[in-house]
Amino acid sequence: MKKFSNKVAIVTGGNSGIGYATAQALVKDGATVVVTGRRKEAIEKAAAEIGALPVVADQSSLSDIDALVDHVREQHGKADILFINAGVLGESTLIEEAAEVNFDNVMDINFKGAYFTLSKFVPVLADGASVVVLSSIMANVTKAKSSIYQASKAALNSIARTAAVELAPRKIRVNIVSPGPTKTPVLANSGWDAATVDAYYEKAAGEVIPLGKLGEAEDVAKLVSYLSDDAASFITGSEFVIDGGMTL
Repeated sequence: MKKFSNKVAIVTGGNSGIGYATAQALVKDGATVVVTGRRKEAIEKAAAEIGALPVVADQSSLSDIDALVDHVREQHGKADILFINAGVLGESTLIEEAAEVNFDNVMDINFKGAYFTLSKFVPVLADGASVVVLSSIMANVTKAKSSIYQASKAALNSIARTAAVELAPRKIRVNIVSPGPTKTPVLANSGWDAATVDAYYEKAAGEVIPLGKLGEAEDVAKLVSYLSDDAASFITGSEFVIDGGMTL
């Protein structure tokens, strides 16, 4: 029997990058995995590739979150693993140049949407379930032109720790995974051209990360899988930095 046999896992933003790799890992370990995404074609394609179940849902929409929770309750009866992964970088601007539309977009997905995904899934989570929240080292690193993204992740970290305390009586664990530079489509999806992305990755691997290499989506997936397993049953409210030593 595989370690996640008879387990139901939910992965938001599962059509690419870390979400895709994690969903794939959970499927291989025997879980029934529901993946979500905003684009129907993309999420259905990804789900078919890895053997997951697709649900079109936008994390910034509370009605979509409600529909997702209802779907999981009706089709599966429970959720044993919840990986809140969906997120966006938004535009890189100085604080004095910040636009309300960018602020709202980032906060609606990264913080408000993630918050209410957790909130609305609580009644569906099985006792002893695992919740993992994807954050970023940027929650604790100060970098110009990243104030909105940094704030969204810092706020999410705070909520995750509070949730760990609130859900502990049901033996539900809530942990945070904070990657550093990781090779995923997120930069390209934020409007970076290929040359800029390559230059950023090359500099990070060559000058910034002590291990001298970038993270892979599969690296994060392995950590999420571990935190979702009974082997991590005494771990909750913790943040795991996975950045090759970048923040040392």
